[in-house]
Amino acid sequence: MKQLLILSGKGGTGKTTVAGAFIKLSKVKAYADCDVDAPNLHLSLKQFKKTTLSDFYGMPKAKINPAMCVACDFCRQSCRFNAIRDGKFYFVDSLSCEGCGVCEAVCPAGAICMEPAAAGELKLCQNGDVFSTAQLKIGSGNSGKLVSEVKKQMTQTSSVTDLAIIDGPPGIGCPAIASISGVDLILIVAEPSISGISDMERVLKIAEIFRTPAAVCVNKYDINITNTQIIENFCSDNNIPFTGKIPFDTKAVQAINVGQTIVDIDCNSGRAVKNVFAETMKLVLQESEENKA
Repeated sequence: MKQLLILSGKGGTGKTTVAGAFIKLSKVKAYADCDVDAPNLHLSLKQFKKTTLSDFYGMPKAKINPAMCVACDFCRQSCRFNAIRDGKFYFVDSLSCEGCGVCEAVCPAGAICMEPAAAGELKLCQNGDVFSTAQLKIGSGNSGKLVSEVKKQMTQTSSVTDLAIIDGPPGIGCPAIASISGVDLILIVAEPSISGISDMERVLKIAEIFRTPAAVCVNKYDINITNTQIIENFCSDNNIPFTGKIPFDTKAVQAINVGQTIVDIDCNSGRAVKNVFAETMKLVLQESEENKA
């Protein structure tokens, strides 16, 4: 199974809009939303009709048994995260607890234990195709591990299919790095702004470190033609495939607001993204042929 990952480096570039259009155009049977902090790919794909939910457990959290607690205060004094509170009885603020286990080690009464804590929720939709995603709980870490579980869930439950499309998380942190692992091509959706160019370059640097082929397209290119040209020149100078430009389109906003992709309606952005898709698929096929050779 070939995996195409769509990244952006920053939020708001239109990464999910492009991912949704690609999924519709390719008619793939396996896809995932790895933006576990704020997943929204399902909104334009009308998923979650038949969904299997399962808890994702990250770092364990401390729990104090008030019946055994002798109120020695050792745990509160030793907690560097200020997660232990004292009032009517001692208790642990789960949002502050980092699961280090120091409190359990210093408790003379054995009143503290480390218990598994759900850090997020995995979601798997199977409606003739496979859609894998997840939602990280507020204040929880382990987002990179959760992204890995989303991808594993997709690959393990998919039937034989040639291609999977992954909507990656914004930024260059642990979630983005976890989403890159094992993919065949990264398509970076850039925007023609100073921050957009900077973040595009940072994602390309990560792709280089992981030795993963990457390509670039520009969304909302006509809001700054000069910066769009800078991106095209950068790609040309560094031998990075440039797959096309998508214009700013108010109809795209209207489509997304009613749960559609930009290829579900007749609009300028929808027509442009078809060309970007065609060029990107050529690169995916090229990578496949090179790997066979």
